[in-house]
Amino acid sequence: MEMHLNEASIAPLSAARFDQLLSTTAYEEFEHALRRSVEALRGRTVWHINTTLKGGGVAEMLGALLPYVRGAGIACRWVVLTGGDDFLTVTKRIHNRLHGFEGDEYDLGEPEARLYADTLAANASALLPLIRPGDLVFVHDPQTAGLIPALKRQGAIAIWHCHIGTEAPNDTVRRAWEFLTDHVSPADRYIFSRRDYLWDGLDADRHRVIRPSIDAFAIKNEHLDSGTTEAILAAAGVVDAEPGRAPTFVRRDGTTATVTRKVAIVSGGARVPNGVPIVMQASRWDRLKDPIGVMKLFSEHLSATHPDTHLLLIGPSMDGVADDPEGSQVLEECVAVHASLPPAIRERTHLMCPPTEDTDEADAIVNAVQRRADVVIQKSLAEGFGLVVSEAMWKQRPVVAARVGGIQDQIEHNRSGILIDDPSDGAGFARAVGQFLDDAERARTVGAQARARVLDTYLTPRQLRDTMDLIGEVLQNQ
Repeated sequence: MEMHLNEASIAPLSAARFDQLLSTTAYEEFEHALRRSVEALRGRTVWHINTTLKGGGVAEMLGALLPYVRGAGIACRWVVLTGGDDFLTVTKRIHNRLHGFEGDEYDLGEPEARLYADTLAANASALLPLIRPGDLVFVHDPQTAGLIPALKRQGAIAIWHCHIGTEAPNDTVRRAWEFLTDHVSPADRYIFSRRDYLWDGLDADRHRVIRPSIDAFAIKNEHLDSGTTEAILAAAGVVDAEPGRAPTFVRRDGTTATVTRKVAIVSGGARVPNGVPIVMQASRWDRLKDPIGVMKLFSEHLSATHPDTHLLLIGPSMDGVADDPEGSQVLEECVAVHASLPPAIRERTHLMCPPTEDTDEADAIVNAVQRRADVVIQKSLAEGFGLVVSEAMWKQRPVVAARVGGIQDQIEHNRSGILIDDPSDGAGFARAVGQFLDDAERARTVGAQARARVLDTYLTPRQLRDTMDLIGEVLQNQ
């Protein structure tokens, strides 16, 4: 099995851009952590390995973090491993089961273990000649865990960063742990986003908690005034209107661009009428995000009490997510449910996918959709962390979300959003959403407190500082 490495291009960014955003103390701590790491890492390369350059939370996070690492003068590379459809099916099965859900009816047995090991061994044979003893290698999530033993034999420092987990493991979760533990256990450190996520059988002394973050300057999060927001939505065909001004946004390279491409409106639906209240969820087409449950709560509960409100579900086109073989199937299921809705409700329920030809433009459209929403939902049945919640909070949107995983860390209940204890409680979601729709002043207050929460806790500099502190600790113990 011959493998060809796919490597990201990382354009350096200066951390100085955070100077005006953070408090003086927070910025100085961030800058000091970077300076300290530059010296500690001299002569070493920091590697990050995952399975896709776009279309998921890990890819977005690395795309946000690593330019600042490179900008600080640290040698840094981001490589994507290669695997066939069978490998991705197995790793999606592992992903689901680490959350406590079976996903499909197939096993994680000897054939799956052999396929997993063979695929990772082939990737290791292409990667190891590039890695020097003493380099630090961050391997992300279950797909990459099988590289760890080979990296350790190479003399590298291996850090496994698991972005998923559950605080209430069941037998399904433990079987997934057993499948991976021998691969993971040799790592020098295990990073999880919550303390409760550490597995049985892993050395607790090597466990570290680093919560993820969003980049305030990313295209998906950059400031858009209301006029530009409306112009982008009109130009992209999300709303039924003509742009009142140029639908512009700032690309990653700092140049100004114009939105010209249209979203794909799935299932023969229509654009959202101009000016109506919008409730939305943005997520991958994943059963654990429960998009069908969102449509049902709208149809069965919210649509009658708020007859002028429209629901918008927006997620990536499936040719834009390389490591999620179930996505197309979930989208097809959503289309079937949409088609079965009563006509009056179907007209107010919209499934959309941003254009895939230009990632920057797609991110600008999602940014505008979130900023236009009156209420944002995140009805996840399980969630490793769910940074889409922080993205909405940063835009001062009132969020109603399930009290699962890292979502409950981001939202302070009844202060910076509303948490629903039971993710399957569609009526409870609808009541909470209705409260925000009926009380604009409360929605504004909660939105302002949500942004302050993200500024204080969930922006890139805090995660980078935590990561650099971990690197310093590991190097000191070598």
